[in-house]
Amino acid sequence: MRSRSHLTALAWSFVLLVLAVSGPRYSYSAESGQKIVRLGFVDPHSRSTGLRGVNEFWQRLRELGWAEGKDFVVERRWADNRIDQLPAVMAEVVERKVDVLVTYSTPAALAAKKATRTIPIVSAVMGDPVGTGEVQSLARPGGNLTGLSLGWAQGIGGKWLELLHEMVPRLSTVAVISNPDNPVSVSLAKELEIMAPTRGLTVRVLDVHGPAALDAAIKRARREAQAMIVLPDPVSVGHRQEVAAFAARYRLPAMYWASEYVYSGGLIAYGVDHGRLFRRAADYVDKILKGVNPAELPIEQPTQYVLVVNMKAARALGLAIPESILLIMRADEVIR
Repeated sequence: MRSRSHLTALAWSFVLLVLAVSGPRYSYSAESGQKIVRLGFVDPHSRSTGLRGVNEFWQRLRELGWAEGKDFVVERRWADNRIDQLPAVMAEVVERKVDVLVTYSTPAALAAKKATRTIPIVSAVMGDPVGTGEVQSLARPGGNLTGLSLGWAQGIGGKWLELLHEMVPRLSTVAVISNPDNPVSVSLAKELEIMAPTRGLTVRVLDVHGPAALDAAIKRARREAQAMIVLPDPVSVGHRQEVAAFAARYRLPAMYWASEYVYSGGLIAYGVDHGRLFRRAADYVDKILKGVNPAELPIEQPTQYVLVVNMKAARALGLAIPESILLIMRADEVIR
């Protein structure tokens, strides 16, 4: 009997060990006894330069009944606008045994996928996740990553060129600020090079690896082009105030992919409403924490785009924004 009891105790010890290693990574609230979820949130920018829409993510979680400190804790990290720091930051968060890893941008999503193949990943903002190999398909991602795509594959570059063509008199050459280390920037730059000749335009792609190169690149853009497009990248969006200031200094009309640039003094932006994407990302986190497999959560693409115009910047550049942009396209926001 003593031997059998000893074996039973050993068996239960083994079961408890297995549960401790492979079971859910939840902790418990001393007050309520409820499970406390551990979320990882990696921002590719800095504490002060992240996208404004991020706040919508936390607001939506609260609306869904998740209270920080009561229902979940957060492992927050920032890559400080440096793509090369993302792998290390992701690895650090993964080591904290988070239940869901949340991030945004194509470089961040790629770094998250390399850091873990098991922890569910929700990316609030991605470029073309199929083209960059992050998922098998939009309908069935097939792995541990899901979320929201910006829908860049839908020809948004053509709309950027069209808007610039309408605004800038005698436009013939457009400079494109691109980070060659960012797959989505490279893809969009190629798309613009293909589309430009169909509109009688020429594109000059200027590579920017880091913030130190922004001033020289935009100064060169002014010499070689009459307007520029700044492509999605943590480097440029993290330094958007400098980008907008350089464009103003060199009197260069610029098209941006996110309204954050226009709020920082830029001329015009046409792209998605990031607040909506981050709210949907919170819905995805809620579903995953309630047991839905991320491999079966379709990646959504936006159905609405927003146009934001800065009339003050236009006047400083001596540009008259056509009525076709302000009225026919119905600019969502006009900054005067």
